[in-house]
Amino acid sequence: MTGQPPTLHDIAREAGVSVMTVSRALRHAPGVAAETRARIQSVAAALHYRPDPHLARMMEVVRGRKQVRFRAVIAVIREEVPQDNLLGPSYQYVPIEAIRHRALGHGYAIEEFWLGRDGLTPKRLQKILFTRGIEGVIVSPQSLQLPCSELDYTPFASVAFGYAMREPALHMCAGNMTLGIQSAAEQLTAKGYRRIGVAVTQWIVNRSQFGYSGGLFHFQQSLPDNARVPLLLLPHNDLSRGFAPFSAWMEEHQPDALISFDTHVPGWLEKMGIRFPDDIGFVVHDWTPRMAAYAGIYQRRDHLAASAVDLIVTQLSQHEYGVPAVPRQIMIPPEWIEGPSVRER
Repeated sequence: MTGQPPTLHDIAREAGVSVMTVSRALRHAPGVAAETRARIQSVAAALHYRPDPHLARMMEVVRGRKQVRFRAVIAVIREEVPQDNLLGPSYQYVPIEAIRHRALGHGYAIEEFWLGRDGLTPKRLQKILFTRGIEGVIVSPQSLQLPCSELDYTPFASVAFGYAMREPALHMCAGNMTLGIQSAAEQLTAKGYRRIGVAVTQWIVNRSQFGYSGGLFHFQQSLPDNARVPLLLLPHNDLSRGFAPFSAWMEEHQPDALISFDTHVPGWLEKMGIRFPDDIGFVVHDWTPRMAAYAGIYQRRDHLAASAVDLIVTQLSQHEYGVPAVPRQIMIPPEWIEGPSVRER
């Protein structure tokens, strides 16, 4: 072996096992006794074995073809709980098209399941996923009741969107809304706005792990007290019920720029006789390309989708299943979008 890197055959000879057993042990594949796995890993370390990444990738493709019936589909788990008022156009979620596009690039199909729709319970969904041999799941929490938290994630490679589901703590992909609010506030300040207000719901704040409130708090630390507009948490997820607290907050604090929803809020401003961009700058907190009439914070959910799929594929290739001991968290930086609802002051 002098001058040549050690191979699986070398490790097998030293450990007194087959090459296949060495391969399975080093990939953390099931079916290898813990004592045998430890001995093989010890021999590999002593021989200074390093896997060939190109060969490993090729072998994953070969193994994937053999196991295609188990690994061809990634499930996307949604929630349909109408009474929580989180399914309307006021709330954006990662679109299935973006998830499917990234998954196809890895050779996976996507199948969407809605907990709460047509009597689909977590227990029934668990059986469906097991029967179909689906091992990868992307969780998209969309309710206060979080039926997705009732699934047993032990047999799955899994990742969640956002921070809404705290337990079990899965790998997670989310937009960095602390940065988003700070960036929007800086852009508005550069345009001459001095009293910047944020009006969202508690659900939005929680889903961002306090990114909205934290970003606003950080921005306001450098401002004099009379320039700080307190955060408005609208009391209902159903925004149609929010005009009274919104109008009272507007009259009391009189912001000259507002970061809020694209639904209901523009109508409320019109009802109060406030025009944008003439009287107030208006920024959509969760901008999408269909909102070209507004400036906004674009959370780039296509990148969230790509990150989630990549995390699933990595776990499957490494045979990592169950709730992770240390969840990985990927934060996607939002993008400031200029629009006609703000102007230079």
